[in-house]
Formats: sequence, C-alpha cells, structure tokens
Amino acid sequence: MQRKIYIENIPREQALQKFLQALEQENYFKIESEEVDVLSSHGRITSQAIYAHRSSPHYVASAMDGIAVKASSTFAANEVNPVSLKKYQDYVEVDTGNYVPRQFDAVIMIEEVNFLDGYAQIIKPAVPWQHIRSVGEDLVTHDMMVPVFTRIGPYELASIHTAGVEKIPVVKKPRVAIIPTGTELEERASDDMEAGKIVESNSRMLSAFCEEWGAIPLRHDIVVDDPDLLRQAVRKTKDNADILVICSGSSAGREDYTSTIIEEFGQVLIHGVATRPGKPAILGIIDGKPVIGVPGYPVSAQLIFQLFARPVVFKKQGLVLPDADKVQAHVSRKIASSMGVDEYIYVNLARIKDKYMAYPLNRGAGISSILVKADGVICIERGNEGLQAGESCPVSLLRPREKVDHSLIAIGSHDMTIDILGNLLQKQYAIRLVSSNVGSMGGIMALRRQETHFAGIHLLDAKNGEYNRSYLKKYLPRESWILLNLVKRQQGLIIKKGNPLQILGLQDLLRSDVRYINRQKGAGTRILFDYLLAREGINNEAINGYNREEYTHLAVAAAVKNDACDTGMGIYASARVLDLDFIPLSEERFDLCILPDLIGERELDLLLNTINSPEFRQQVSDFGGYNLEDSGQIIHYNNQF
Repeated sequence: MQRKIYIENIPREQALQKFLQALEQENYFKIESEEVDVLSSHGRITSQAIYAHRSSPHYVASAMDGIAVKASSTFAANEVNPVSLKKYQDYVEVDTGNYVPRQFDAVIMIEEVNFLDGYAQIIKPAVPWQHIRSVGEDLVTHDMMVPVFTRIGPYELASIHTAGVEKIPVVKKPRVAIIPTGTELEERASDDMEAGKIVESNSRMLSAFCEEWGAIPLRHDIVVDDPDLLRQAVRKTKDNADILVICSGSSAGREDYTSTIIEEFGQVLIHGVATRPGKPAILGIIDGKPVIGVPGYPVSAQLIFQLFARPVVFKKQGLVLPDADKVQAHVSRKIASSMGVDEYIYVNLARIKDKYMAYPLNRGAGISSILVKADGVICIERGNEGLQAGESCPVSLLRPREKVDHSLIAIGSHDMTIDILGNLLQKQYAIRLVSSNVGSMGGIMALRRQETHFAGIHLLDAKNGEYNRSYLKKYLPRESWILLNLVKRQQGLIIKKGNPLQILGLQDLLRSDVRYINRQKGAGTRILFDYLLAREGINNEAINGYNREEYTHLAVAAAVKNDACDTGMGIYASARVLDLDFIPLSEERFDLCILPDLIGERELDLLLNTINSPEFRQQVSDFGGYNLEDSGQIIHYNNQF
C-alpha cells in the first residue's frame, strides 16, 4: 500500500467550514429522534416541543394552612367586632395544597384564627379568592412546557413529570466510534513495560469528551499498524456509528495509513490544518458520515477533536456551541509563534492584585500533563509573531473563573513539600496553589517582576555559607518581602537501588562509566552542586552529563530509576519516594520568599496557618529527609510594613 504523505496547511476556520458544508450536502444533520421515559430523560435534548398532559393543580387548592371560608361571611369582622364561624357550616380546616370545597371561596391563614369552643373567631375580613390556587395556576393542559432542542435538567424533568407526561421525544445521541491505532500501544501501564511501549489513553480522553457533549463513545480495541487490520476496523465500525474517529496514523510516517484508507471507503476533504499543535489532522466523509483522523500526541489529539468533532456533535443534536468564558491576561514571558499557523498555548492563570497573569506551560504536543495543569488556552492567530512579556491577550478558560480567582501562584524552586502545602490549602480553605518550577533564580526574577505571590528558594552564598538573604537583598532591595523557612532538607546524590556502580561521592562522577544528570541553570541545587565541586577541586567539564538538565528533583530521580542516567543531585525525599538509594552531601535551608503586598492579608494568614499546622508537619515528616526545627519561622523582613 502506498502512503499519502502530502499534508496541506489549510486555515482552521476554512477547514471547519468546508467540513460542515460537505456534511450539510449529505443531509447529515437531519435530526433523528427517539422516545424515552421522562424519569430517565435527565440531560437529554428534546427533539420536539413538550406539552402538558394535565393541569397543575387540577383542582382548587389552598395556598396556606388555615381555614376555608365564604368571604361574604367575614366582611363584618374587625378588632372590636370579632366574627365567630361554625365548623363545617361556615368553615373547614385546610392545609397547604388541600382541596377547597366549592362552597368556600377564600382561605384565612391559621395565624389569624382563634379557635374557641368549636368556633373559629376572626378579627379581619377575607377577600374573595385570597390564598387559593386556581386550577392550572402552575400548568394548564396543552401548555408548551419545553421548546425543541432544550436540554432536560432537574427542573424540566420534575415539571414534565408533574404534568402527566410519561414519555418524551429526544434527539438520538450521536454515536462516536473511536479506533486507537499503533503497534506501540498498550491498554494499561505496568511496571515491566518494554521500552518504546506507550499506554493508549487518547481514546479514553476522547470518549470522556463525547460523554460530556452528550454523545455515546464506541471504543474499538487497539489496532496495530497494519493497513488490512485498520481497514477491517473501519469496515466493522462505520455502519454502527454517526461519527468515525481514527486516533493516530494521520501524519506522514512509515506506518501512517489513515488518509489512504479513508479515501478507499470515502473521501478525504482536508489533510493538514494550519494549527499548532495538530497540523496533520484529517477530515473526511465515509458513507455520508464525518470521519476525523487525529494526531497521536495527546495535546494535538484533544485540540483537533475539540476544534472539529465538538461542533459536529453539537450541531448533530440541534445545539449551538456555547461561547468560551474568557479573561484578559498579561503573559509572564515572551511567546514566539510561527506566523503561518494558529498556535494554541496552554497556560496557568492567577490573579495578582487587579490583573490576571498567564504563565505559559510546556508546548510539547506529547506532554499530556499540561492538559491537567492548564487553566486556560491562548490562541495566537496566524500572521502574528507571538506575544511580548507583559502583553495583554484574551485567554479562554478551561477552569471556572472563581477557581482561578482563588488561586495562589508559587514560582521558583521545586520541593515536594510545596505539593503537600498546596493539597492542604485546597483541602482546608479551597485555595488552589499553582506551582511553576523554574529554579530559585527564576523565582527571584518572578518576584522582582511581581508575577508571583511567593517563591521557593534555596540559594547558597558561597562567601558566607548563608542561604537566600543576600540574593534577595541584591535583587529585591526596595521591595517588601518576608523570608520564611519551609524546611531544611538533605541534598545528595540519587543513585540506583543497591548502588551497582559503587558510587561513593563526587569524585566518582569523573568516571567515564557514570552518567550524570544536572539541574537547570539558576536552580539552587545546581548552585550547591557547583559549590561542592569547587570545594573538592573537580572540573565540571569532566563530568559526563553536566550539561544535561532536568527541572525538578522528582524528574532527576525518575531519570535514575528508568536508567536514563546513573546519578543526579537531588533531595532525599525524591529518592525515597521512588525507592532509590541516596548519598547525603549537605543539609540546606529551603525558604519561601513572600510578597505581602500581592498575596493579601487573608491568604497570607491561611498560608502561614497551613505551614504551622500539625497535618503539614506530619506529612512532611513521613517523607523523610526533612528537618522541621525552623519550619514556619520568619527569617527576615525586608522593609517594615
């Protein structure tokens, strides 16, 4: 089979318009209907208007607890001339919702009645029809209750049920067949997965989107990269689905057959969209139904699915796409972009004083974790070279605005205790902590630009052996800041379990058989490492891997665990959590530098309360490798405030 490797670069909006128009010509969006029981209709979309089968209430009913009376018999009542009414003859007792017998035309509230010797005494006349619900006050038979293309919510369900409707016509849920492809894919992760194997999660993610949008996902088993097997999967699923999605195989690699097979069964309309990520997307038609080929990387897959499958699913149900909630935010750093594509940048968001700040996340299409972390997405439209640091731009929210508004941002060095802190803030106070790991110097620069509420730092001053204070005085001389100790921690070499290479200290890093992995420039761990190397007279250029960088202690530990290197500098806690061995080299102080003018008095109090809480101290102690003797203590104030 020949592969079609030509990929176009069609603008996103043109591709969508062409796709939808082709489906319109196939009469694809004709609404299909089915009847369902009202009590099972929550979340469904009406395919016709719903009319009441009975009135509610269907009788004259009391709107109050009290007595039903003839209004004319009460007209003479006043405070100096009470009127006494005889039970059954002049009144009957009623509760809210009770039937009011036809001989009575008003209800007096129980609070306004005095019962004496079988009589009801009143001092205020009743007005005809007061506190009486007429027939059909709520609903009248044949009232239109819900128009067409309305989603049935709890209120609609209850009202329709009240009106005696037992079954209602609803739009059939679109059925979306999803075929994951790839020889390298595995259904589940395991500890003994071969190198090169990947857990297949894209189809699970897309299936969840289908359910959110009101569609039914039909996931096929994984199909290995074989054109005959993919052809069989398409033939098997196409007749039972309203939409066909093929995961991966849309690019121009050696085992990418999606485009060719779509052409065998139908028509390829678009192959290649001017978006980044997601360029290799395929849009086509098979048997009058849409087929979408999504790229294999998770970020690309979800973007293409949202851009092209979501409009089809909504339109197929007679629904209009809702507008995205947006905020205007200032980007924290420069973002370069290719001018020929619409580029989507995923960001964290936080409110700093009176403005939103957007913090770009990694742009790798294969990094699925950014989709979990992201609060919003920026679209840099083609023709633009990007955004300058501090420039304002619209951000489409992926998280509720109130969640963003109740967020703290911590930019700086990484430590697992910050994760514990964030979890407790969420648990106890519903405050979300967004952490960006850029190293200690990166944190200080973010403080200087007033782009973060606080930063984790552990910068050793080699001249005096002091941590952090001299750096803060140098770079934040005129700012008000608090330097607070979070923990003291053990730094050392993380090594494989059992130490198979017999690494005993820094001198062993000079061996040619030892592969090292470093932290990024500006990280406190790297500064400490360089200090220790200089103290022992070791030339860093002689270390195999000195210029190879990771951004967190856990990433270093994971690299050792998975044999990407033999050792790296990090904290004991990260070695312990991955069941690795550890050679201690130094204890250091890990502090938080807080800007009180930005964080707000309430949030500062809650942050300090959490750090000093028994729960925080217990969880940190359980990790091991931490010293909490100074935790929660303020080391220094800069400027009095």
